[in-house]
Amino acid sequence: MSVVIYHNPDCGTSRNTLAMIRNAGIEPTVVEYLKTPLTRGELAAMIADAGLTVRQTLREKGTPYAEMGLDDETLTDAQLLDAMMEQPILINRPFVVTSVGTRLCRPSEVVLDILPAPQRGAFVKEDGEQVVDAAGQPAGKSREP
Repeated sequence: MSVVIYHNPDCGTSRNTLAMIRNAGIEPTVVEYLKTPLTRGELAAMIADAGLTVRQTLREKGTPYAEMGLDDETLTDAQLLDAMMEQPILINRPFVVTSVGTRLCRPSEVVLDILPAPQRGAFVKEDGEQVVDAAGQPAGKSREP
């Protein structure tokens, strides 16, 4: 079961996503993309595999997004990718790649849709929100009989 998470340990969403992967009994390959940047080709492929546009993967908060004028709708995907390669903090996170698919896991529980193994027990996010119940089922959803 190969699972890769493009992770920023300073991001709560990224930490929660990593913890949910581990709650499924999977030890993923953790790529701290700010320390080990992706290539342009890897980033473009991951965005396409997730079914997103380049603009949808741009992070605005806590980044030089505004200073770089990236809100300009006339910028091309190539120009946006250039900015993301220059400033990797502009890449929204976390991306997770599994045999089931690739997702930008915002919110973190999106990862549950692509994990190749079920949750092994309850999971509560850092903010106290219960995502998975004690039976390993999404919280608030009834189980099949």
